[in-house]
Amino acid sequence: MRSHFFAYISRMRFIQRWSLMRNTAPENVQEHSHQVAVLAHALAVIRNEKFGGHADPGVVTVAALYHDASEILTGDMPTPIKYDNPEIRDAYKKVETVAEHKLLRMLPEELQPVYAPILCGEDAETKRLVKAADKLSAYIKCVEELKAGNMEFREAAAQTRQALEDDPLPEVHYFLDTFLESFSLTLDQLK
Repeated sequence: MRSHFFAYISRMRFIQRWSLMRNTAPENVQEHSHQVAVLAHALAVIRNEKFGGHADPGVVTVAALYHDASEILTGDMPTPIKYDNPEIRDAYKKVETVAEHKLLRMLPEELQPVYAPILCGEDAETKRLVKAADKLSAYIKCVEELKAGNMEFREAAAQTRQALEDDPLPEVHYFLDTFLESFSLTLDQLK
């Protein structure tokens, strides 16, 4: 049996994010997924080392790498549209679920049990960490766009920052306090 799964996964790089916004630096789903994986790993490590948690950083990282895989089939739905009303949000969630299962069925049967929790996100704590990392990634994108003078991201930055500040996860607040300011600095200032 031939499988098209990884050929589809490699197409993440063709799905552009922030499609309704003018971008100084375009971002695709593959780039975004890498950053979310790095951030999710950091959140898992922070949870364990600073707050006595027991998250598996490897599991969290892999889940983050695949967290937007369904967008290969659905495209990227802009956040203001996706969450504008409950009917659109719920309908899109159903479409994402169908896409996740379609991707899963592309794998050989013997691999599906391994990839099911990765693609379909069954663990609640892993999902929370990945969602927080996803929000951090969105905020970092906003900060970088604002740093480049793109005021198109001003409102998105304010809303996303507020969502992060409202997040109950202590590792998110630790990340904000410890690492976030550096993203607004220039390369020379990072010395």
